Amino acid sequence: MPSKPAKYGIKIWAACDANTSYTLNMQVYTGKPAEGAPEKNQGTGVVLDMAQGLRGHNITCDNFFTNYNLGQELLKRKLTMVRTVRKNRAELPAELLVIKNRAPQSSMFAFADTTALVSYCPKEGKNVVLMSTLHKNAETSTREDQKPSMILDYITTKGGVDNLDKVAAEGKRKRKRLPGLQAI
Repeated sequence: MPSKPAKYGIKIWAACDANTSYTLNMQVYTGKPAEGAPEKNQGTGVVLDMAQGLRGHNITCDNFFTNYNLGQELLKRKLTMVRTVRKNRAELPAELLVIKNRAPQSSMFAFADTTALVSYCPKEGKNVVLMSTLHKNAETSTREDQKPSMILDYITTKGGVDNLDKVAAEGKRKRKRLPGLQAI
């Protein structure tokens, strides 16, 4: 991926503990099928595979994996989910995407039976949208930035895989070659 710091290598999906980065499950991405149609809803399949056997946990992931149906499927498995949402998702109410005339540090919420959405404007002309099956109300922090608790929970729990990547990269740098061996 040209925009990533490590542009080349093996793509590995990982499910990690948010606090310790302990790896619970991993799956190697083997690429697009040689023949036939590309995989549909790949992100949903990856999350469901990674969450196999888990109960009573919260899954935090980014917008590649997010859709309403995934959240509903995880609820059936006794799992909740907090995630960022791509703004081009059809399931998003149009009102949450409007940022014109929105005050900085303002929040707009939308609720369904089992799912909450928030659109938060950290500054003028920009918004962040999150979807959650964990949160049930429009609670915001008392901090100066008035971030919704949904966003604060996402920020607190999103770093497990990022930290694993950091630790793995550190291990690559520290690895030493044995004397007399050459790289091939």
